[in-house]
Amino acid sequence: MATATQDAVLGGAVDLAREAALDLAEHPEDVGEHLGYTVEADRLVSHRFACTAKGYRGWVWTVTLSRVPRARKATVCEAVLLPGDDAVLAPAWVPWEERLRPGDIGPGDVLPFRADDPRLEPGFTPTGDPEVDEVAIGELALARNRVLSPVGIAEAAERWYRGRQGPATAGSVASVEPCMTCGFLVPLQGPLGTVFGVCVNEWSPDDGKVVALEHGCGAHSETDVEPRPSEWPDVPVTRDLVLEPTSGTGAAGASGAGTTADGVAPGADDAAATGGDATGTTPDAGADEAPATQPEP
Repeated sequence: MATATQDAVLGGAVDLAREAALDLAEHPEDVGEHLGYTVEADRLVSHRFACTAKGYRGWVWTVTLSRVPRARKATVCEAVLLPGDDAVLAPAWVPWEERLRPGDIGPGDVLPFRADDPRLEPGFTPTGDPEVDEVAIGELALARNRVLSPVGIAEAAERWYRGRQGPATAGSVASVEPCMTCGFLVPLQGPLGTVFGVCVNEWSPDDGKVVALEHGCGAHSETDVEPRPSEWPDVPVTRDLVLEPTSGTGAAGASGAGTTADGVAPGADDAAATGGDATGTTPDAGADEAPATQPEP
């Protein structure tokens, strides 16, 4: 294949190529400096100009020029905006059903039907035999258009076993007993029941979730915690005193003031020892007697 040769006429037609780029651009300032040209074929050259438009970093205005043999005038063939090596490009288009990830389905969303889903296979068709149909429909629940295929069972088991309800989580490793010995585990039917069950303990962080039989948590039905000694110091316990109201006159008797916890007025013992009453007077001291001394007026 012959190699294209340089063309002085087309290589020097920079102004013509810039005018074509300016006609294509929305604003004149969007066309930047001349970046050179490329010889595409004999008498066919593409000039490149930097694109300075916002949002088009790394893009290049490309104007292709040509001429007829022995002609000294260039002609514009094409003017386009093309991405360069470091251009900012939009990600490749991915169909909606391929962009979905687990957890993306919300209320009202509907997945497209997949007739060739490898995770499913045709369900059971009644045979008319009561014994066979009872086992397939009643016990195995196969009376559906499609049921899990071996591929679907294997993918689910792999996903669950390696997930948050598997045996490798931090809570499972720290647990004393596995879920297989817990009374709150409801086993699954079918092949998955040999490895998984459903937790129904409201105190467990996995309540209502599928858990591996080797999984575990702190809410196991058969485990307990060792009793720990109290960190509070031993303090002698005293019997609470009972306050009983006493009969009396005056403000002290009405409010209960002037009595001890056992209902005895202060000074009663002293009065009994001296033969007087609680007021501190002797029995022969008359109530009408005046004090020994009188205050001066």
